[in-house]
Formats: sequence, structure tokens, C-alpha cells
Amino acid sequence: MLFKVRSAAVYGIDAHVIDVEVDFSGVKLDKEQFNTVGLPDAAVRESRDRVRSAIKNSGFDIPPTRITINLAPADLKKEGSGFDLPIAIGILGAYGALHTKDVSDFLLVGELGLDGSLRAVQGMLPIAIAARAQGIPNLIIPASNAREAAVVQGVNVYPVKSLLEVRELLNSAAFGTMTTVPLKVETADLLNEMQHFPFDFKDVRGQHVAKRALEVAAAGGHNILMIGPPGSGKTMLAKRLPSILAPLRFEEALETTKIHSIVGMLKPGQALVTRRPFRSPHHTASDAGLLGGNANPTPGEISIAHHGVLFLDELPEFKRGVLETMRQPLEEGRVTISRAAGTMTFPAQFMLVAAMNPTRCVAFL
Repeated sequence: MLFKVRSAAVYGIDAHVIDVEVDFSGVKLDKEQFNTVGLPDAAVRESRDRVRSAIKNSGFDIPPTRITINLAPADLKKEGSGFDLPIAIGILGAYGALHTKDVSDFLLVGELGLDGSLRAVQGMLPIAIAARAQGIPNLIIPASNAREAAVVQGVNVYPVKSLLEVRELLNSAAFGTMTTVPLKVETADLLNEMQHFPFDFKDVRGQHVAKRALEVAAAGGHNILMIGPPGSGKTMLAKRLPSILAPLRFEEALETTKIHSIVGMLKPGQALVTRRPFRSPHHTASDAGLLGGNANPTPGEISIAHHGVLFLDELPEFKRGVLETMRQPLEEGRVTISRAAGTMTFPAQFMLVAAMNPTRCVAFL
């Protein structure tokens, strides 16, 4: 019997809806066999062991047959552990453990523990945006990801903690008796709440010239270079710069949160990034760490600092090649990375703040 479940995968900073198709043969074997097709990576292939144990420890038995799982479209590489939940629901639906044949109104994402519990996955915000764009009204995800996804208006977010909760939710929806209330998040309240900064500009005493320069740079969104001897307060001033920047607008917060969600920087239960980010990479950072890259392109420090501050301390210690690669992102506000796995474009609109000690020629001036 064939059973279809809808899920999603993140590519770059956007997500694509993936159809998880589960089929099994009627011939009994000595042991069940899982066969996953559709360009799965190692984490997706390993899901068969997690799914098998989660289904068993949730009180269900899988007859020993051959199970074929197809992740469509087949020409996109599937990565991550978020396909555990849709695969498990697809298997239960194929074997008749669900009271419905159609779950197309639901998009499911989540990693399964061996006991059937659900764990958080990265990139839930772009997944919620993709569900809304595809007209999928309901999203079933781990409870720790729920506030992040509930920021997106037009999608009903149902937080769940176990595989059994998902089954009960789908069965109650099939009978029209669903009493679970979708989670709602007031984004205006999140953005308007009092901002508390670990380093505040008002704590600085003296440094009137440097403070005035930072105020002008913050007001106009200018890049700035601070030159001074060690201990003069360059790093101290740079860390306090975000406290005088304009508050994030909702569109800016949403775009910044997408990037932080993809790289797994959101705290458990965090819905939005409400403060402008401040990133201070070490001077030994590579061009891939600063701009993004690796085999499968992921955002780098300049994209994580999107709509915020990128602080380069000890500027002359950075490799010349790394600094040269920042020319185009500074001019265009985005960075495009081409790899064998594909080409990704990440936003990179940030305020560059650099600090350095005076060189010998500067000292003589």
C-alpha cells in the first residue's frame, strides 16, 4: 500500500517541500528491509534504525516486509534528520495505523528518539515560510521548534512531543474532533519588549571623540576603523555599538532569524532574533568561515551578522586573501558561493567595524 506524507528540506536560506512516499510489499521476510531512495545523505539513511526503534517503543509492530521510501523530487539531495517523523508516519499510514488516507493538509518535520520522542531540527522558520507559500495550512513539528515557526502568519503550528501525539492528532483531524489549539505568537510584542544588552553604550565614560564617531557611523550605517594603542578601549566600544543601533523591523528580524535558524544558533524556544547581531570572528578565520562555504554551502560570519555588526579585531592579522574576498559582499550586500553541490546566495548587509594598533608609520605621523 502506498502512503504519502509531506515534509520539507532546507537549501541555502530557503526550504522546499518534499513528498515522502512509503510503500511495502505483501511478501513477508525474515526481517524487515528499508530501502530509501531520492538522494538521501547519511543522516537520512540512518533514519531507518531510529524510525524502527521509535515505532516499536511506541507500541507498534512492523511486519517483516520490504519497505521502500521515496523522497521526491529525486534530483534534490536530502539532508538532515528532519525526515524521521514523516517517514515514521508514512510507515504507520501504509500499515493502516491511521484512520485517514490523506494527510496532504499537514507538513511534518522532526527528529525521532529511540523512545518515540521528538527532537528539534534546524531551519524551521524557512520551512514554515515554504509551507505557507505552498498553501499547506498545518505544520506538525517538535515543541521546541514551535515558537520559531509560529512567527509565520497563515500557518497553524501544532507542537508535539512524541510520535504517539502525532498519530492521535492526525486521527482526531480525520474524524473532525481535533481539540488541539495551534500555537500563536505575537510578533509585535516580541519586537517591542524591552531590550537588554549585555554591553551598553551608556556605560562608557570619557572617550568623547570615539563615541561621537561611533554615533555618526551608527546613524548613517557607515563602516568604521578604530586605530589606537592596546588597552585604549577599541574592543570595549565596538561591543557596545549594537545598543545604539535602530531596533530591528519585523522584516529584518525575520530574515536574520532565518539565517540563525539554519546554522542552529537559536536558543530552545526562541521565536525571533530581536537584537541586531554582533559577530567577532578570530583573525585566523578562513574565507569559508567568514563568507560561508564548505561542500554544501552554508552561511558564514558575514551572513550571520546580517542587519548587525561584524567586528574585525586586530585587522592587520587577518589574511590578505580573506579581506579581499569581502569586497563584493560589502558593495552588493550579499554573497554568492558556488560549489559542486550547487550555487547559493546569502544576504550580507552588515556594518563593518574594525580595530587595529597603530603601525610604525602611523606612530611617526
